[in-house]
Amino acid sequence: MKKTILILTITTLLASCTRPTEGDGKAIFRYNESSGITTLDPAYAKNQAIIWAVSQLYNGLVRLDSNLQIEPCIAKSWSISNDGLTYTFTLRDDVFFHENELFSKNRNRNTQDSLTSTRKVVASDFVYSFNRILDEKVASPGLWIFSHISKKEPFVAIDDTTFVVRLREPFAPMLSILAMPYCSVVPKEVVEEYGSDFRDHPCGTGPFYMKYWKEDVKLVLRRNDNYFERDEEGNPLPYLDAVAITFIIDKQTAFLEFIKGNLDFMNSLDASYKDEILTPKGELKEKYHERIDMVSTPFLNTEYLGFNMESFMKDATNQQSKKITAQQKKAIRQAINYGFDRRKMMQYMRNNIGVPGCKGMIPCGLPGYDNASKYGYEYNPELSKELLAKAGFPNGKGLPTLTLSTTSNYVDLCKYIQQQLTLIGFEVKIDVNPPAALREHIAQGKSDWFRASWIADYPDAENYLALFYSKNHAPGGPNYTRFSSPKFDRLYERALVETDEERRVALYREMDSIVMTEAPVIVLYYDQILHFTHKSVTGLRSNAMNALDLRFVKKKN
Repeated sequence: MKKTILILTITTLLASCTRPTEGDGKAIFRYNESSGITTLDPAYAKNQAIIWAVSQLYNGLVRLDSNLQIEPCIAKSWSISNDGLTYTFTLRDDVFFHENELFSKNRNRNTQDSLTSTRKVVASDFVYSFNRILDEKVASPGLWIFSHISKKEPFVAIDDTTFVVRLREPFAPMLSILAMPYCSVVPKEVVEEYGSDFRDHPCGTGPFYMKYWKEDVKLVLRRNDNYFERDEEGNPLPYLDAVAITFIIDKQTAFLEFIKGNLDFMNSLDASYKDEILTPKGELKEKYHERIDMVSTPFLNTEYLGFNMESFMKDATNQQSKKITAQQKKAIRQAINYGFDRRKMMQYMRNNIGVPGCKGMIPCGLPGYDNASKYGYEYNPELSKELLAKAGFPNGKGLPTLTLSTTSNYVDLCKYIQQQLTLIGFEVKIDVNPPAALREHIAQGKSDWFRASWIADYPDAENYLALFYSKNHAPGGPNYTRFSSPKFDRLYERALVETDEERRVALYREMDSIVMTEAPVIVLYYDQILHFTHKSVTGLRSNAMNALDLRFVKKKN
């Protein structure tokens, strides 16, 4: 009934609604953020909602382009020493912070006369900004990004336009790390004036500045007329006058707002409207072709089910009342991996949006993913039954009930897996949790079997393999499965210092094969980005990290 009402409502809207024009001829880009935004301080840019907003307000030394290649930003060039330990950046000298009255109170030689309440960005600003991430009092969730820096003077300003980062060991993904929003430059005088309130008094160098923010209602960003970048023809960026972000929690309601034309952009897909806008093959339905554009690209996001290796079936026994061995548990995990059809799951549950996770943890789109690999899991119910019998539970006889913890957004997918595993002999109970509670349970080791995902922090397979390094044991690190393998650890540590890409990728694949064989995870699928925009919007840029680049966006009124 709910689906029928949605379709009837949309049909009415298509027949009766026309796209409203912008007031005063302003080009305003509007999108909804259902998960909300809790801060505009880049030191806390830990999720996509915050990252998208922060990326409009701030800049760093470098950025990732549409192909995930490093390109200049505030740093116009850089060099890396032969030993891979010293990164030297030459900064632009025409980058200014957003206007703020605090700058006019402390005028100095870097202040531009025509910009009475701003000042130029210099290398010492990056020293301050990066050291702020390391400050335990700040408690930035991005502290881990500098785990490879030198312990002595890791950040040095040689002069106003020369900035140096020093490492204690080579780390190939370092430039990608420096492209993260955590590494945005912030002005010391503004940060220290507002303290913790800097979260809602942001001051950066980005293409937009904050004009208005009423939490959970609306956030408005205005064009920064002093922005330093220009397009290929020499025109100043950005083209938009403003960005307006709403916070409608219900995704179906937000979808209706998009259809009405009250939102210009919609990201990803939700079960409440996927069949309304997409065909079973994952294509935009014909009735929307004249009004809406859809762009689909790979997304560096691996969706998976994780086992807590320390507690999974810890007290379970076999039919002879003997404690189940590690090898038996491994066979059970492998049996689950073989026991459901990922390809049909994607077809029926996801409208073919995404790639079935039949290979490793490394998603397609990253060096290290190997579509021709011999490791991974295809649907094989007979082999699944053999493994279950090998573990001492033929046809599931005597096997304890397994509890799979998830959130409401993934219940349908988990029920699909539950139903297919029942045919093998498993009895699965689904435990639905609020997202925050599930994250806490996973981090604290309170969930034996859980649904999770890993979105790349930076475009290198090491970011995914770090989830299985024993020294990253949760809750202090991202190893939520508590997986431990001395061989894996040795390979991981070798890969960290390997500067030759071909050899490093070979190490990545060897590690990925170990993870698949030991099966601390069940890879479900490699996600896909869907961006929907109205025809009036052009120039939107993104990449496999699902970045939101609004610098080149144009909007017709």
